[in-house]
Amino acid sequence: MSINKIAHIAIAVDNLAEQIRHYRDVLGLELVGEEVVEDQGVRVAFLKVGESTIELLEPLHDASPVAKFIAKRGQGIHHIAFDVDDLDESLQGLRQKEIRLIDENPRPGGHGCQIAFLHPKSTHGVLTELCSAGS
Repeated sequence: MSINKIAHIAIAVDNLAEQIRHYRDVLGLELVGEEVVEDQGVRVAFLKVGESTIELLEPLHDASPVAKFIAKRGQGIHHIAFDVDDLDESLQGLRQKEIRLIDENPRPGGHGCQIAFLHPKSTHGVLTELCSAGS
């Protein structure tokens, strides 16, 4: 597996509009887009930081994994995402290393990327996402 860069750091929030104002107006980050990812039950805002982004994740409903995260841990860093060239190949290599996968196969994510999550029990407590625009 070859990691190219940190794709994004995702932050779980309970009020997307309020958080956008903070990151954009207080910290000066550029808002580059917003979208709904129905599969994950979230509304996402993307803010540019160099080659990477901050993703703000607001749950759409109480059954959303992000809503459950906020209920259990409060707002805060949800996961880190790494950009990889070949997501299928990366997942295959991680399986061989006996890394526990949440997603056995790539699935659609935000910004038109294909994504897959690694279980935090295999990544020292950090929910980790791999993403690739080309997968």
